[in-house]
Amino acid sequence: MRIAIVNDMLLAVEAMRRAVVSSGEHRVAWVARDGEEAVALAVNDRPDLILMDLIMPRMDGVEATRLIMSQSPCPILVVTANMNENPGKVFEAMGEGALDAVTTPVLGRPGDSDGTRGLLAKIDSIRRLTGDSAARTPTNGSTSGEKKREQLVAIGASAGGPAAVAKVLGDLPADFPAAIVVVQHVDVQFARGLADWLGLHTALKIQLAMEGDEVRPGHVFLCGRDHHLVFSGPRKLGYVRPAAECSFCPSVDVFFESAQRHWTGKLAGVLLTGMGRDGAVGLKALRDAGHPTIAQNAATCAVYGMPKAAAEMHAASQILPLDQIAPQLKKMFA
Repeated sequence: MRIAIVNDMLLAVEAMRRAVVSSGEHRVAWVARDGEEAVALAVNDRPDLILMDLIMPRMDGVEATRLIMSQSPCPILVVTANMNENPGKVFEAMGEGALDAVTTPVLGRPGDSDGTRGLLAKIDSIRRLTGDSAARTPTNGSTSGEKKREQLVAIGASAGGPAAVAKVLGDLPADFPAAIVVVQHVDVQFARGLADWLGLHTALKIQLAMEGDEVRPGHVFLCGRDHHLVFSGPRKLGYVRPAAECSFCPSVDVFFESAQRHWTGKLAGVLLTGMGRDGAVGLKALRDAGHPTIAQNAATCAVYGMPKAAAEMHAASQILPLDQIAPQLKKMFA
């Protein structure tokens, strides 16, 4: 992959450069010292991936991400040393289309840098995610009846997801009668920060899912481990280790498919903005089982990848603008 680096700190740039070239599979496309320079460079020379810092002079990483995704979209990975000081900015950047976030590597002994392995793992995950273009054969969905006991909304999202999830949850009342489970592509070290940040935008109760948790109405359960979140029983959540060939962890497909197998009540699946195809197959499984399914429309997606894949295979019974998803869920679960 041709990877661009956006950072105003020379030591951070060198640490990332060494990490990129150490893999033997990637090379540095260009280096920008601030967001404004990155936006201009991306227009003329679009890389396969951008490593984006958050705090920079002239233009920060959030605004740079927004402009790049609108003018010359490409995968963006936030690489920051300031997660504890600026957790909100990480999720703002992801809301503008960044795929994930990771801590900046730190130069150590010559030829060695702490954090290289984590950065390379993220790069490899994004490479597999964005390179997954296997064709799927569309089929018609079933409209069989739904069971009416317990109620669940299953939500999947990736790039642009934090802001989209916050909008949907923020438009739902505190007494919403269904449980909600969210699988958002985000590194496990940022899961707690994401839960806290989402809690500022909704009256619903946000919590990280723990092994054995039973879902409850009015509560939002967020994947909080570097494993796939699944239903281990009719109402109980659990985690399973990812297979080596899995493009992303946690996987929306894996969760949706487990919900289809185990959930015995009313269920709606929602697939929001994101790069790649994760979630489309799982959403199709939900629709084929007779559950209503919603995909975010192209105009309101930060990245129209996952919902597009779902639309192409007729996995979504409804394709809606972001601001119409919560009102539709309220009608479904009235």
